[in-house]
Amino acid sequence: MIEDKLHEECGVFGIWEPERKDVAYSIYQGLLALQHRGQESAGIVVCDTEGPFGSICTHKDMGLVSEIFHQDVVSKLHGNIGIGHVRYSTAGGSTLANAQPIVLNYLKGTLALAHNGNITNADDLRYELECEGAFFNGTADSETIAYKIARERVRVDSIEQAVYNTAKLLKGGFALLVLSPRKLVVVRDPLGLKPLCLGRKGDAYIVTSESCAIASVGGEYVRDIEPGEMLVISKDGISAGPRLEYPKKAHCIFEYIYFARLDSKIDGISVYDARERGGRALARRFPVDADVVTGVPDSGLVAAVGYAKESGIPFELAFHKNSYVGRTFIKPTQEERANAVSAKLNVLESVVKDKRIVLIDDSIVRGTTIKNLIHMLRNNGAKEVHVRISAPPFLYPCYYGTDVPDSSQLIANDMSVDEICNMIGADSLGYMEIEDFQSMVGDLPICKACFDNNYPV
Repeated sequence: MIEDKLHEECGVFGIWEPERKDVAYSIYQGLLALQHRGQESAGIVVCDTEGPFGSICTHKDMGLVSEIFHQDVVSKLHGNIGIGHVRYSTAGGSTLANAQPIVLNYLKGTLALAHNGNITNADDLRYELECEGAFFNGTADSETIAYKIARERVRVDSIEQAVYNTAKLLKGGFALLVLSPRKLVVVRDPLGLKPLCLGRKGDAYIVTSESCAIASVGGEYVRDIEPGEMLVISKDGISAGPRLEYPKKAHCIFEYIYFARLDSKIDGISVYDARERGGRALARRFPVDADVVTGVPDSGLVAAVGYAKESGIPFELAFHKNSYVGRTFIKPTQEERANAVSAKLNVLESVVKDKRIVLIDDSIVRGTTIKNLIHMLRNNGAKEVHVRISAPPFLYPCYYGTDVPDSSQLIANDMSVDEICNMIGADSLGYMEIEDFQSMVGDLPICKACFDNNYPV
């Protein structure tokens, strides 16, 4: 992953197989499909619903899914019900103690939790639990939620009631998968900030962050889980739990701009189509005389296709991406990060030499990466470079699970569009206007607080 990008907190995958087939390999495949949502740690928890009560098997570690789950590891995870998680840390540090799923043993048994999102009142809940004697291993919101569910489970008759009682207290964005030895309980935040969808594979039920993960295991996408909806999956099939109510909805717009995979459908909207429509809106708003439209791999390619179709300027691939170079955001110095960008992306000179280029990307956070890419294009003979961004300038932090840096690290917080254009070395610069978001997602209610400071909760 290239420095100067935002990062999603994580992705979740859960499956119930009624025929007692082992599901660990399916979870592994699903997590591979969700790897773009988090690359710091991954984990799988499974259970045999007909085995000894509380016999949960788990494995998690730091690193990529393919690095953690080798054949010998997966083959030892036996169970017909399970959940998995990939993580990029926003709340809580990047440590094994914060890797998920979280597994807790408590008075009435065992539970495991996988969580995508960020809870704005987690500190208050954590303090209450510490006052009751809870001891935490890590610092993530997810551990706080798991402890709260366990405490509630001691007081109520079912795991789903404990999950509901806890979810009612949570403020922010969340998609929760809670595994007990006999049930899988899932719930989505009432605003719909975090995505969650339902699929089937034969008689098995699948719940995950994105529809692409359902397809990756040969399943069929059924529908999105609605904001505030709770589902309970058990030997009796699938049933609805009590709903979380909130007067408005606010789906994260950055799922469509950047986070979600191109082949996913989020809340009924194709991610690919939304990004192409965003590129078309940019072309209408910021036309320019040019010879070639290109995108920054992979984040700007589909918006570039849309810009090219709307403008009539040919689309070309101007960069070759070396997929075998390590993630550049872990490089320790800015100079090393800049060198790593050059190692990961090489310019195709024959495409850009003596050409006026429209360069499309999804965002500018600090401006370092786009500046390097413009420099590379000019060094390979580009006559002009006009930058178009398929999102407005970032001005405000996100509190719901997207890693937007503080305002001091956001280039748009200190510079005007003209000043940013001059700093990155572009001939012109155009950002998507906030009102053009609806051209991407229609009448879907969206959260755009990191652009307009209008937080939904």
